[in-house]
Amino acid sequence: MTLFFSLRSVAAYSSALSAKGFDFMRYSTALRSGMAALVLGLVALGASSVASLKAWADEPVVQEEESDIIKLSPVTPHRILVQDTAGTHAKDGRIYVVDADKGKLLGMVQAAYNGNVVQDPKGRAFYVAETVWSRGNRGDRLDLLPAYDPQTLTITNDEVLPGRALVTPKKNDLAISQDGGRVYVFSMVPTNAVHVVDTATHKVSQTVDLPGCALAYPWGNDGFTSICADGGLANVSLKNGKAEVVHTKPFFDPEKDAVFEHSPTRRPDGKTWFISYSGLVYPTALSADSKVEAPWSIQEAAGMKKAPAAEAPFAKTWRPGGWQLSALHYASGHLFVLMHEGTFWTHKKAGTEIWELDTATHKLVRRIPLPVPATMVGVTQDDKPLLFTNDNAGDLFIWDMKSGKQLHKMPHLGDDLYFTIALGE
Repeated sequence: MTLFFSLRSVAAYSSALSAKGFDFMRYSTALRSGMAALVLGLVALGASSVASLKAWADEPVVQEEESDIIKLSPVTPHRILVQDTAGTHAKDGRIYVVDADKGKLLGMVQAAYNGNVVQDPKGRAFYVAETVWSRGNRGDRLDLLPAYDPQTLTITNDEVLPGRALVTPKKNDLAISQDGGRVYVFSMVPTNAVHVVDTATHKVSQTVDLPGCALAYPWGNDGFTSICADGGLANVSLKNGKAEVVHTKPFFDPEKDAVFEHSPTRRPDGKTWFISYSGLVYPTALSADSKVEAPWSIQEAAGMKKAPAAEAPFAKTWRPGGWQLSALHYASGHLFVLMHEGTFWTHKKAGTEIWELDTATHKLVRRIPLPVPATMVGVTQDDKPLLFTNDNAGDLFIWDMKSGKQLHKMPHLGDDLYFTIALGE
């Protein structure tokens, strides 16, 4: 109807123009063309609107998205945990879950402020000791031991600890019994002690005070050993539910040739190989009554002269060094040690080679040159073992243990890779 009246108005206006002397015919063709375009445009607009309404009516109803959690496969010998302390932004420390066969990152969890991690020997859970503050970097301090489901990476329990040692992460800051029933948390709040956490009740069952001693080297289901400042050991038996502590005589001189705290322990039987700064290896059977055997030299195992200790601090030779500088393959008894050329006080220097040593014969099996220096070495505990090293760029290198061939390089997996945890360790 509006269009009809508009056309009549146009016709009346045209008659008026003719009456005043305008040559209407001169413009009639253009006017008709314009009106035709207007009509066609309105028709097209109507058709477009109808089409749009039809399309809108035909759109399917969008269903609400449902969130879910992808489950990882059960833990395998070649699925490892990698600790990244993220030293320049320690609040963001994390634990990576890595498929070492594929060199693939599967997931990660938080491990704030010098966090530590340990895994149930059968892969049923893993535990992260971490520390947070109520206002980020200040406020009330909270020490935690969350337990994680290894397939969903969700927290199944979040135990609050009486305290823990807020120190640079080491494997033996946090340990677990062979049956997975107890987690041992080294603490320095307010003095040196180890909190024993029952993994069934998720409660601290007892706290063992260990003045002058530190860390936890587990043996079997019912005990652990700490290393002491005088060069001796503190053996803690929990067999009867009550902690019984027995100290040994010193077996090394901390002033002249200290041992690395990162020395490896075979948890099922407690056999430990304490490695000194000079390269001596002390085989030790940890128990309620630990026995330390006579030491043997890494350098002599390689046909070299035994390395001097602090009495000749500037003597340069091949020496052990790094952070997590050693790893033990349980079944073969082969010890893997990062080695470098240096003087006595270079015990934190990255290794340029891995030396594989037979702990039964005290002989060097082989030397594996590294493409870049590493401060960490790790190994899996299966019959097709893999080795792991790092570099200062946060790369993770994966090696075939038997051939010494590099299989994968995971570029910049993290910032500060400190150690790995494999199934059964």
